[in-house]
Amino acid sequence: MTGSEKSTSFGQAASAYESGRPGYPAAAVEWLLEPVREPGRALRVADVGAGTGKLTRVVVELGADVVAVDPDADMLAALREAVRGVPTFVGTAERLPLPDAGLDALVMGQAWHWVDVEAASREAGRVLRSGGSLGLIWNIRDDAVDWVRRLTAAMGGSNAEVLLATTGPRVGEPFAGLEHREWRWERSITLPVLRELVSSRSDIITASPRERARIDAAVDGVVASVPELADGGTVGLPYVTHAFRARRP
Repeated sequence: MTGSEKSTSFGQAASAYESGRPGYPAAAVEWLLEPVREPGRALRVADVGAGTGKLTRVVVELGADVVAVDPDADMLAALREAVRGVPTFVGTAERLPLPDAGLDALVMGQAWHWVDVEAASREAGRVLRSGGSLGLIWNIRDDAVDWVRRLTAAMGGSNAEVLLATTGPRVGEPFAGLEHREWRWERSITLPVLRELVSSRSDIITASPRERARIDAAVDGVVASVPELADGGTVGLPYVTHAFRARRP
């Protein structure tokens, strides 16, 4: 299965995505928007690859006027239920249904690793005003913790995890480069939420029944080694949030 097919597979598991995936630290999202903040004026922001609105809701809570764009209509339907009043549009980072120079910021959560970097950069440059900000953000589980490392091994590393562990994201013209910051935090989860997290990953959504059974058995082995989960309690799942930003000239 191609990367493009995987990137548009999430609507098949929109409910699992909404339940299983974490939100984003407000401080990290504020950092993405900080370069274009102006006193007394609401920012105009597009969340592209918005999914079920995990990033959208944080941007709304920070006082911005937001539109959400995603290639999957099922994900946008879930977003409209979770974040009321946000206009939604079907589209991609490479072809945005948005006017020229109309945005202060464009943000993407867990999504830039799916794009054609040169085409998406040009399109972001088109829809951002001069001085506007491109913000990219990922939540990555902290594999420095033993059971989390074993969970990742059981599920298999994602495209995002590979990208951030190697070259890191890049951008094309008109953007010259990216600033980077990271935040470490922890999310309390139960076993059902962990199951939803596993089910929301593109490699698992698109796996054959045989491969899915193998992954589920491997995850079961990890769960059995974490007493809090195995006994029906909660456990802290640690994350590192990586945020990157660039200004449009």
